[in-house]
Amino acid sequence: MKALLPVYCRPLGYVVLLVALFIPFILVMQGMVTDSNLLFYKECTKLLMMAGCLLIIFAFSKHESRETEQIRNAAVRNAIFLTFLFVFGGMLWRVMQGDVINVDTSSFLTFLVFNVLCLEFGLKKALVDRFFKR
Repeated sequence: MKALLPVYCRPLGYVVLLVALFIPFILVMQGMVTDSNLLFYKECTKLLMMAGCLLIIFAFSKHESRETEQIRNAAVRNAIFLTFLFVFGGMLWRVMQGDVINVDTSSFLTFLVFNVLCLEFGLKKALVDRFFKR
């Protein structure tokens, strides 16, 4: 998978993730979140997190190479597998509990988070491997 965005989008993605993580708490402390707009803020937060993850995944790294592209492909493959396990486990849990009301609506966000984690792990692992091979 080829990177599509410039290098500066990677740190920008982390900034967006941090903002999306702390904004709900700040809004609750200021009393801006009510029962009538909770769903709106929840979905906006998920959308911001998705945007941040996509910025990280599709941004070029500083030393982009064929190896980085292969790591990005492996991260997508691993993220698909981990997301399947996570969603399937959640489905089994709901069946065991007899919960027919709650459904998982954040599967894509889960996939993106797993993808970012796998990508970062792969990039750091390749860096350590290169360091100790010399």
